[in-house]
Amino acid sequence: MPEAVYDSQKELELVLERCNEAVREPGIPPGLPEGFSGTLGHFPVYFPEEIAHAAGLLPMALLGGGNRMEMKHADARMGSFVCSICRSTTEMGLNGSLKDLSGFVTHPICDAAKHLAGIWARNLPDQVSQILYLPQNVNTPGAVRYIAAEYQRLRGVLEAKTGRKVSDEALRASLRTYNRNRALLREVYALRRDAPWKLSCTESYLLTRARSRMPCEEHNALLERALAALAHRKAPAQDKPRVVFVGGFCEQPPLEMLEAIDESCYVVDDDLLIGMRWLTADVPEGGDPVWALAESYVERSAASPVQHDARKSKEGYLMEMLRGANADAAILTAAKFCEPGLDDQLAWSKHFDEVGVPYLVLEFEEKMTSFEQMAMQVETFAESLLFALA
Repeated sequence: MPEAVYDSQKELELVLERCNEAVREPGIPPGLPEGFSGTLGHFPVYFPEEIAHAAGLLPMALLGGGNRMEMKHADARMGSFVCSICRSTTEMGLNGSLKDLSGFVTHPICDAAKHLAGIWARNLPDQVSQILYLPQNVNTPGAVRYIAAEYQRLRGVLEAKTGRKVSDEALRASLRTYNRNRALLREVYALRRDAPWKLSCTESYLLTRARSRMPCEEHNALLERALAALAHRKAPAQDKPRVVFVGGFCEQPPLEMLEAIDESCYVVDDDLLIGMRWLTADVPEGGDPVWALAESYVERSAASPVQHDARKSKEGYLMEMLRGANADAAILTAAKFCEPGLDDQLAWSKHFDEVGVPYLVLEFEEKMTSFEQMAMQVETFAESLLFALA
């Protein structure tokens, strides 16, 4: 019997199809994977998924309802000036899409996100509803100790919910699984920086976001398959400018927006889904796993508008991103009504004006449905960059 021929393009299509299928369903996937007793929703900026994973709960980043969800309940309970992700996440909680969650954990990154825990507790009393208080200022001597205490508190809450002891051995096993995931995602982003014609921003985003709806073990297997297929991908380099995309650290832009940017630019780095890539190096697997996670939050973490770290100035980390990706320009975005994002956008714009870095400012919300005008803006921006670089 002849040996089957490896078709890298077909393999990549199958992986992306599985990822797209997971991403398109904002609710809870039907059925629980083997080894899990429930699901734990969390706000997507950063959450120590290893603790939920070790407790037998499938961690799910709640990234809103997308641009196809009709708001029937949330708009009666919060103002129209609240960002889309908070409103649509609340809508999914109230319309029953998330009724089977074991619990939901949010963060005090802004007033809207912080108050989600109270809405959840009132309307879904059978679920665990928690705020994970991670310090916005990590430049204090007690930061790691405080974070470790919060993680231990979360560990106890999940043990009480599941009736299952979360041992240090289970946590170390979860660390190994997620360290593998972090290493694979670093490979994905390295490929985009080195050969962006082989992997678009939209494809990379789908590959990353799929983890929000599946066990980390399955996601690792998909990433391994994707990277193996991409190594064989034949795609010619096009005459496009290299840009970085920032502003997608919390609420996520619609896929159609990323596709529109991909048409005219190579996006060689971004802060999309930064919560899933927050830890930039492996977490040490020996010793106290909770302390290792807490220390990594302070010492091995990415920069973000929702964390103050004097070692990572707003202007400094974006300039470093540009240099590291050999980018020609930046696309500065912010979700509508997002105060942390808009604050950073102002600081970035002012700095780029001073140092002469080209940039384009865009605003988005997940409920956007029209992208023609934005596509035209990006195309004009890309043409002006190519003319300047010629």
